[in-house]
Amino acid sequence: MTQTIAAKALSRIYGKGRGWAFSQADFADLAGATTINSVFRRLVEEGTIRRVQTGLYDYPRYSDLLQQSLGPDILQVASALARKFRWQIQPDGASALNLMGLSTQVPAQYVFHSDGPTREYEINQTKLRFRRVATRETKFKHPESAVIVHGLKSLGPQHIDAKTIARIRDWLPDSQRSQVLKDTKTVTQWVRAAIREICKESVHG
Repeated sequence: MTQTIAAKALSRIYGKGRGWAFSQADFADLAGATTINSVFRRLVEEGTIRRVQTGLYDYPRYSDLLQQSLGPDILQVASALARKFRWQIQPDGASALNLMGLSTQVPAQYVFHSDGPTREYEINQTKLRFRRVATRETKFKHPESAVIVHGLKSLGPQHIDAKTIARIRDWLPDSQRSQVLKDTKTVTQWVRAAIREICKESVHG
C-alpha cells in the first residue's frame, strides 16, 4: 500500500517538474499525513527531493553548467506555503521584477501581500515575507499571472519595450502561456496588451 502511494507521489512530483515546491497538503488526496511524511523522508534520504523548511520540500532544479542543484525557487516556495495555509498571495512590484529577472538589484527579501497573517521565513539565506494586506486586487489562478501583472504595473506602460517583453517571455514557460492569457482577461487594458505580446508565440489563428 505504502509503495503504491509512494509511486503516485513520485509521479506527481516528476509531473510538476524541477523547481516545484510542495507540502503534505499537496498529497492529502493520496493518504494521511503520517504516510505522506514517511514517503517524503525516504525521498529526501534518496536525494530525490530536498527539505526546504519544516514540512516544506522541493524537487530541486539542476544546473548542467554548474553540475549542481540550484537554490529553491522562491515563487514556488511562496506558492506552496499559500496552498498549505490556504492564503491568497500577490507579489509586490519589486519582488515581481526580481522573480522575472528584470531587476539588477540582489533582493534582500521577497515580499508577498497576503490575506493571511504577516509571517517571515528564511529560505536559503533569503527572506520571504508575507505581509497581511486588505486588497481588492484580482485573484489569479496561476502565480505566474500575478508576478507578470504586478511586475508590469511596477514598471509602468512607458517602460514596456520589446526587450522587456522578450525577457518576460523567456521567463514564462511555453506550457503556461495559454493559462496566463486566460487568467488575465480582466486586467487593465495596457497590461493585457503587454501580456498578449508576451504570450503571442503560443497563440494560434
